[in-house]
Amino acid sequence: MSKVAIITDSNSGIRQDEGKKLGINVLPMPFTIDGQTFYEDINLTHSEFFDKLTNGAEVFTSQPLVGDVGKLWDEVLKNYDEIVYIPMSSGLSGSCQTALMLANEYDGRVQVVDSQRISVTQKWDVFDAIELAKQGKSAKEIKEILETNKLNASIYITVNTLEYLRKGGRITPAVAILGGMMKIKPILQIQGEKLDTFSKSRTMSKATKIMIEAIKKDIDERIDPEQKGKNVHVCVAYTYDKQPALELKKELEEIYPDSTIICDPLSLSVSCHIGPHALAVAACKKII
Repeated sequence: MSKVAIITDSNSGIRQDEGKKLGINVLPMPFTIDGQTFYEDINLTHSEFFDKLTNGAEVFTSQPLVGDVGKLWDEVLKNYDEIVYIPMSSGLSGSCQTALMLANEYDGRVQVVDSQRISVTQKWDVFDAIELAKQGKSAKEIKEILETNKLNASIYITVNTLEYLRKGGRITPAVAILGGMMKIKPILQIQGEKLDTFSKSRTMSKATKIMIEAIKKDIDERIDPEQKGKNVHVCVAYTYDKQPALELKKELEEIYPDSTIICDPLSLSVSCHIGPHALAVAACKKII
């Protein structure tokens, strides 16, 4: 039986210490802040990141260097026969495509999963991959199982301010100003490789209700139409402020008592574009 290692990136929300407990490697995502390079959870904590972001620093996301990815793979393959690498969605970053090209140099020993997921849904892919490896599945089999299930997921995110979407060029300055004056809080949707505008609200409480109804609809009609939520993982994510996320988690636990609900910070790559005090709800179909 092949010895399979699981590797992901920090977009999964898995911190370095959690990765060690799980027995996996987590590739830290790089950031350029005021011209200086930082790596998530290595020399940049979440609190330091938000302190810099909210105090006007120029923050840019970037892909991991190919050399850093290859170096990690080479080191891991000294002790393992194969690798399953689970990066963030190819629709949100070029890092997945870069990894796919790099994997061609490894004669099938590295299988890159294009799961088109990020944050808490990507994290569940990692958990599933770990269990599948324990069951004796090969790296290729794990990749195929995860990719077969990849579209059985949804994420809805409510953004507290339009300022960071404006900075990232996602909306025009005029729209940002108008939205700020009207106190509009956009609700974004991630399904597959697309990040789209889903709805909008003037309050976070109303936005939370919209997100709950949207995720319930997706679960009932697309993700788990047979069991209406018994066969899904329901998740909550947030930027900076955990308390509203814990309140949302409690609401969802009442609706989905059979689900173990993850409540994690959104990755810094996402946080960079949406800013603090954002809130998200997600769901993905269970594999195991």
